[in-house]
Amino acid sequence: MKMKKKFVARAVVAFILAFITGAALPGPVEAGKGRSRNTIFLNAMKTELERTKNNLKLPDEGFPPPYFTAYRLYETKQTTLLGKYGAIFSDRDYCTRRFSVEVRVGDYSFDNTSGSSGMEFTWPGSHYYADTLAPLDDDSGDALQNALWLKTDEKYKSALVTYHKKKGKIVYSVKDDKHVDSFSREKPTTYFGPAKHFPFNKQKWIRFIRKASSIFKDHPAVFDHSIKVTAQKVSRFLVNTEGTEIVDDNTLYGIFISASARAEDGMLLSSNVTIYSREYNKLPREKKLMEKTSGLIRELENLRKAPVANPYTGPAILAPAATGVMFHEAIGHRLEGHRQDDEKEGRTFKGQVGKKILPDFLSVYDNPTLREFNGKTLNGFYKYDDEGVNVKAQKVVLVDHGILRNFLMSRKPIEGFSHSNGHGRAAPGQDPVSRQGILIIEAHKSVPYSKLEKMLIKEAERQGKPYGLLLKDIAGGSTNTSSYGFQAFKGRPRLVYRIWVKDGHKELVRGVEMVGTPLSSLNKIMAASNERKVFNGYCGAESGFIPVSTIAPAILVSEIELQRTAREKERPPILPSPWQGK
Repeated sequence: MKMKKKFVARAVVAFILAFITGAALPGPVEAGKGRSRNTIFLNAMKTELERTKNNLKLPDEGFPPPYFTAYRLYETKQTTLLGKYGAIFSDRDYCTRRFSVEVRVGDYSFDNTSGSSGMEFTWPGSHYYADTLAPLDDDSGDALQNALWLKTDEKYKSALVTYHKKKGKIVYSVKDDKHVDSFSREKPTTYFGPAKHFPFNKQKWIRFIRKASSIFKDHPAVFDHSIKVTAQKVSRFLVNTEGTEIVDDNTLYGIFISASARAEDGMLLSSNVTIYSREYNKLPREKKLMEKTSGLIRELENLRKAPVANPYTGPAILAPAATGVMFHEAIGHRLEGHRQDDEKEGRTFKGQVGKKILPDFLSVYDNPTLREFNGKTLNGFYKYDDEGVNVKAQKVVLVDHGILRNFLMSRKPIEGFSHSNGHGRAAPGQDPVSRQGILIIEAHKSVPYSKLEKMLIKEAERQGKPYGLLLKDIAGGSTNTSSYGFQAFKGRPRLVYRIWVKDGHKELVRGVEMVGTPLSSLNKIMAASNERKVFNGYCGAESGFIPVSTIAPAILVSEIELQRTAREKERPPILPSPWQGK
């Protein structure tokens, strides 16, 4: 889902050393046979960090040294299998290492940072651009240190330029009586997580892909498909000049089944099944996956016959996945702290703390400390964010019984919120900003789902509508938070049904997408179901793609707007599939 920009499918070694929570980091050791790459990398990062802290400064007067520097190194090991038509098309095992360098000039009260991305970089007249790729050799501490040195030099010079430009703006700016610091003061953290096992039976999944993709041979209307299985492990190393040292790793497995067909009128129909798990042994069994593959085919065959829906405004039920996407887009991104002080942002909820923004029977939290919910592992789980603040990740009450209480905070303070609550997140090679983890929507008053459908029919009848809508499943969503565009969000439902007032029967329709504006849509929620479900995915925003989750009930809204999707009237393949002649 572009949950800002999208929940998107992706997917990720175990440390040689098993670290213990709270243990002290071993000091530098001499290089030698059998030495762990973890020790080598950490020594390199700490050595260059200390060199920067003690010596990095332009000799000219008026150019301060960095007051804060942070290094982050991410090692991603991934296996990706891709197949279709009963064969394997791609079999890849690869490793990437990428680092980021954060350099701040000035002090906590006023430094070079600004804007929604946290950092402004200008680099006039540069003769080189240091890459953020780290060496792949496990004994390459010197090479890593050299890469860090070059990038630190680049970032320091850039930070000085930005710092002085920012100071220059004060000459023309009206002074704000309410000063907000540039960076929050946090206690350093030391955490060395245990080694994560990374099992993956490649041959088993190759056999599954061949078997499952062969099912499509008997369904020529579904003209294209793919099945992808990924196993990914990310090892993270984080150090900064305040004394924070974090080493941990996380695994994530993914199964992605997608297929395409065309309706007789030429409309392209695409659908997918996406499954994530942080634990290998919690992936579905083959029988269940084969059932999901067959179900996807039936879904597309039914969609080919379904009528095209007209644009619609009226009552609707959003299934839990659709609810989660709507809240992630409409409210979650707008409660990310760094957006509140950025003039380029719409700042929907700035100055609204203590005011009602949702119906009073709803509360919203973000709690990345949850590993799983109802037996399903959660993409958005983490212990420490990518700034490594000492508060760990924590449950943040954003909306309490309809009243706005808090924002998701990184180390960028905003008025009234001077500290991080553990939500500074970033993809490898990016700078952290405040982001969602696991967004949880809780209904303090709820009804069984069967009653929710009865309430939908009653509301549609009251409004004089012949039917209400059920958004049963969703592929993802997107939103715009910029002040330069409309404050709106969009959802891409996979399955939409009309529920007719006359007799309550359901009719599948196609060709529509959900649109809305945040404040209007959220305040049209009438009721919620007593069952909540998980939506796992990836979210893309300023700091890259990161794993996220939502936990939400189904909801009834008095009004939702659906617009037609772009219609491509294209002929299906002219010749039949070669399979049909065999």
